[in-house]
Amino acid sequence: MPVQSRYLFIASMDVDPDKEDIFNEVYDQEHVPLLSKVPGVLSVTRLESAALAMVMAGERRTVEVEGEPRYSAIYEIESPEVLVSEAWAEAIDHGRWPTEVRPYTKNRRHTLKKVLSGD
Repeated sequence: MPVQSRYLFIASMDVDPDKEDIFNEVYDQEHVPLLSKVPGVLSVTRLESAALAMVMAGERRTVEVEGEPRYSAIYEIESPEVLVSEAWAEAIDHGRWPTEVRPYTKNRRHTLKKVLSGD
């Protein structure tokens, strides 16, 4: 499915192993639904890293990126202003995320990408 927005906000992180169940539960049942309602958020897709093997220059290679967070979420947003809106600020700190999940996350990375082209 082609990207529908001009910007992608990517939040990536690891979580303490003993908190993975609550991390995934809260992310799926609370965090994503809350952030999906923020004006300017067009879609949210969660990802988990997987082993990568591919052929490059006729040779099969295994690609491993050290330090890459295990979990990511891609937010298609209309503009960077979405991330500094009052609605975003309220949604990001609502529910169990700030107290029961965020303290157990680590290796956090947040990036904003501008879409240059797509199908």
